[in-house]
Amino acid sequence: MSSETSTKQVRLKADAASDPGLQPWQFFVLAALGCATAVTFIARGRGPAAIILLSVLMATAAFVGFAALRMLRPLVSPEDDRTAMIGQRTRVALEREKTLALRSIKELEFDKAMGKISETDFADISSRLRARALSLMADLDRAPVASVPKQKSAPAPASVAAANTRSCAACGTVNDTDARFCKSCGSGLGASK
Repeated sequence: MSSETSTKQVRLKADAASDPGLQPWQFFVLAALGCATAVTFIARGRGPAAIILLSVLMATAAFVGFAALRMLRPLVSPEDDRTAMIGQRTRVALEREKTLALRSIKELEFDKAMGKISETDFADISSRLRARALSLMADLDRAPVASVPKQKSAPAPASVAAANTRSCAACGTVNDTDARFCKSCGSGLGASK
């Protein structure tokens, strides 16, 4: 079986599955075309001002109908909101805040290395930022992850899987390779693996 044949079959199946019938916006387009035809017959024999006014009235009615559809559709649609919420916030917002907290820790370490901040200020600010980052990571770890279809791939050999992780010397938690701090206890992982 050639790749062309297999992609055509998949595309046809996907197109057939995604055709739910007449969409609401298509109804408004058809209604606008019907109104344009009616305006043409009503305004026959009258001046251009009547045709223009009726055309503007028809366009305005179609616009108001479409705006009402967009406003009311979320209230009556059977689709549920699938945004992953963690407490009162979305997962994306928590991920963004975690990234900002970790970036702030890096900038704080750079400022300390450059001598721009004292040791006591560094310890105070660093402890607060690390505590915030840890609480965000804990919230994200507890939250269910949205189901994303996983692609099948060849299993990684044990040596590759071991090379992609780093263990914390303080608590033994397995962290990502690029992690500079432990996601469990917050202690630095050091430059070596």
